[in-house]
Formats: sequence, structure tokens, C-alpha cells
Amino acid sequence: MSGHSKWHNIQAKKGKTDAARGKVFTKLGREILLAVKQGGPDPAGNSKLKDVIAKCKANNMPNDTIQNAIKKASGEGSNKSYEEITYEGYGPSGVAFIVEASTDNKNRTAADVRHLFDKAGGNLGTTGCVSYMFDKKGVIVIDKSKTDMSEDDIMMLAIENGAEDVQSDEECYEIITAPADFSNVREALEKQGLEFEEAEIQMVPTTTVSLDSEGEEKVQRLIDSLEDLDDVMNVYHNWE
Repeated sequence: MSGHSKWHNIQAKKGKTDAARGKVFTKLGREILLAVKQGGPDPAGNSKLKDVIAKCKANNMPNDTIQNAIKKASGEGSNKSYEEITYEGYGPSGVAFIVEASTDNKNRTAADVRHLFDKAGGNLGTTGCVSYMFDKKGVIVIDKSKTDMSEDDIMMLAIENGAEDVQSDEECYEIITAPADFSNVREALEKQGLEFEEAEIQMVPTTTVSLDSEGEEKVQRLIDSLEDLDDVMNVYHNWE
């Protein structure tokens, strides 16, 4: 696990301004819309929606907001059609990027994403050019200060329900699962009253790169710029 850097990235996201948090909620609302369109409004029969709801809760999205988004997505007023697209490429210092977007105008989104990569000194590549360096995994992060459960109990519970790995540092536990086992593990942990700082399917790098301070600033600037685009849902990279 990427340890402190990952934890501080999560904390930084949690501490965003109200305006930035509102943008996160808007993107999560679009993820709900896509999940409902694909599998219906009942999370009991729609595993993707169930997983998106878990992601919403980990981002402190109020239950009322989640339910309203589901109702809106299943109602007559939800005729807008979005397409999910994934971009791959290299950012500054050769850092590998995977960018997941949801758009109603793929030409606009492609142009916006390409512009940011060009501006940062990187370049977009073809499908598969960097994805071989990532594995799709379920990732659950638990703040140690928010649970009384012991590390052994959390590890046993997670492994018994299908987790591949459980790691920890001073501040958090990180539980890794295969995508197919993510829901089972998350639900087992939820039943024990555990709260999550992060709970979603991610593209996890198999190898990472370290950068000097100048490289870190450039990469962080590109990440921030990509996340500011309305159509971009998730940004993954292999910067340690």
C-alpha cells in the first residue's frame, strides 16, 4: 500500500471546500445515474449501484442526497445519455495515468483531457498503453482512530469474506479485494459497524515511481486539473 501518501491524499479530499465537495457530489450523482440506467434503482438487485452508494457514503454524501439521486435517475426527467470512456497516457516524468470519464459529448471530453496532458508535458496514448501496469481491485480504507476492533479481528473478518490482502500503517487499514469479492467484504465490515474513508473499485498500480519535488508539483497539478473537469470521474496514476 502507498502508506502515508495515500492516507494524506484521502484526508486532503475530505477537507475540500464546500464548492469542491459539491462538485464531487455532482460526479457521484452521475455515477448513480449510470448505475441505475444499467441495472435499475434497487441496490439489492444492482451490485454496481450498491458499490456506488458505498463510495458515496465514504465521501460523506448524505443519505437524502443519495436517495434523491436514485429517484431522479429512475424518473422521467433522466433522459440525458452518458457514455463511459477511459483514457490512458503518460504525464510529467513518465508517470502513467488512467482517466475514467462519463460524457454526453466524447469529442469535447477527449479534447479537454488531451489539452491538459499536452499542457503538462505529457501525452495521451492508445488503449492498453499503460493499463497493463494496473490491476482492477476493490479498495477499502478504515481510519484506525474510528474503530475499537483489533487489527487481528479486522484482518480475520476481511480474509474470511474473500479479501486478498490487509495492510496497515499508523493511521489506517487498507483492505484489497478482487472486484467480484468487493461487495461481500464491504458488507461484512459494514455489519460490524465499521466506517470507511474509501470504498470503491480502483485501478491499482503494480509498480510505482518516485519523483523529486519539482516532478511531484507537476504531476499534482495535472491530477488537480483533470479532477476539475466535470466529465472526469476518476484519475489513477502510479506516482508513489
